[in-house]
Amino acid sequence: MKKILFVFHKSTTNPGPVAKLIRQRGYQIDVRVISEGNLLPETMDDYEAAISFGGPMSANDSENLPFIRHELDWISTVLSSGKPFFGICLGAQLLARVLGAKVVKHSHGIREIGYHPVQPTSTGSQYFDSDLCFYHWNSEGFEIPAGAIKLASGALFENQAFSYGQNVYGVQFHPEMALETLTEWIETTDPETEKLLNSPGGQLWPQQMQNHLKYAPLVENWLDRFFSIWLV
Repeated sequence: MKKILFVFHKSTTNPGPVAKLIRQRGYQIDVRVISEGNLLPETMDDYEAAISFGGPMSANDSENLPFIRHELDWISTVLSSGKPFFGICLGAQLLARVLGAKVVKHSHGIREIGYHPVQPTSTGSQYFDSDLCFYHWNSEGFEIPAGAIKLASGALFENQAFSYGQNVYGVQFHPEMALETLTEWIETTDPETEKLLNSPGGQLWPQQMQNHLKYAPLVENWLDRFFSIWLV
């Protein structure tokens, strides 16, 4: 069976509708949790594509987190193979760094938490039919790498999606957000997290849940269309 590699940065990652739609398309999923010592393959010969997910660490942590350095080196291997690559949030930021772009915090210290609208560029209109709200949780954003094409923008973090070559994509947002994940976060929240939700760019839990119930089906439809373009 054809395989797609999932790169997790923590063992609790829930790939949600990403995994659901990948399996529906007939692919087997191979998960590597690199923060727990799982190594990434030396070649992409056994895989049709790779997806790198998000995580709480920074794409700039390569000096003090060896697994971040390992993934940065590995992404170059994927790009050289010509196989499709999809970076989600941290995965996209790592991709941007490999392509020579910077990943930096918001100039005013603003975070982006909850559902926020993403607007397609003229080039990105083939990927985004119209403005759509996606889930976010980030304090850093990527520059658009040289040679890449900007596909979408946002009000808090300008760069939201880009493509590179024929089959390499990075997005700032989280299309994999699942109801189970959001429910667990709400049930296990702590004072520090509540402080973040009350900061500029944050959304309180009730608003996040309300928005998830509204936008999650639309995001899954978007993801299905995106995979039809990406996995060709």
